[in-house]
Amino acid sequence: MCFVIYPMLLADLILMSHLLFVAFVAGSVPVVWFGARRGWSWVRNRAFRVTHLAAIVFVALESLLGSVCPLTVWEYALRGETSELGFIQRGLRELLYWDLPGWVFTFAYCAFALLVIVTWLRIPPRRRD
Repeated sequence: MCFVIYPMLLADLILMSHLLFVAFVAGSVPVVWFGARRGWSWVRNRAFRVTHLAAIVFVALESLLGSVCPLTVWEYALRGETSELGFIQRGLRELLYWDLPGWVFTFAYCAFALLVIVTWLRIPPRRRD
């Protein structure tokens, strides 16, 4: 029984990681803009900003190349085609996976990457932390 539960638990952890990654990428821009207006110095932290920029550039390039997110591939592989999703898993998947044409996501990712670059230029990180 442990071997049956383990892949589902791992798939759930991957789904939660995916959700946290999306929240980090999407939420960091408004936090940086708001934080800059409020004088929060940590929003100019270079490591934070480089990580954020790298994350959205990775997503945009992945989409432009027609690749599927590795987190999605791993989650689906662990769940298999016949697995049943629980309430929370189903809700999280509906939040993350929308049924739209691929070009919509590619456009959105690239536009958001551009917004992150504009944010970098308008609110640059500190040279030294």
